[in-house]
Amino acid sequence: MTSIKVLAQSSALNSLPSSYAYSPNRHVAAASDPDGSLPVIDFSLLTSGNPDQRAKVVHDLGKACEEWGFFLVVNHGMPETLVEKVINASHEFFNLTEEEKKEFEGKHALDPIRCGTSFHSANKGKVLLWRDYLKVFSHPEFHFPNKPAGFRRDYYINDAFQNPNFEFN
Repeated sequence: MTSIKVLAQSSALNSLPSSYAYSPNRHVAAASDPDGSLPVIDFSLLTSGNPDQRAKVVHDLGKACEEWGFFLVVNHGMPETLVEKVINASHEFFNLTEEEKKEFEGKHALDPIRCGTSFHSANKGKVLLWRDYLKVFSHPEFHFPNKPAGFRRDYYINDAFQNPNFEFN
């Protein structure tokens, strides 16, 4: 696996490879949004006792997915310290050597831990995404890579137990 990070840091790269250039026509609405603000979804409203609030947030969620493809979730109940630990561990993961990350490449889309890039044989001749990714399943069982150390399961237990709504399986 050659990662996008390695490609981007290469001294040989002086322009975006043509396989990564594509028309953003399906994202025109998001790109031309005069407000330019990222959609925000208030998770607490999804569990609200008010059906009108729930209906509105479900509508907003659908619109965010259709127009942007992603959104920011607030009021999700995850402790800030836990969020920071996951972000820091993710940075550490992507700073592992290419050889260390190979252990987590995964061969199947349903592998519980999988990292990669769009340099995949199924993408030959197609537009590639300028990304490296790490996918982990956290439900019904908690899966994280065994490196870096920040991804150890026990590293998160204290933060998880501080939140009475957190389900740790």
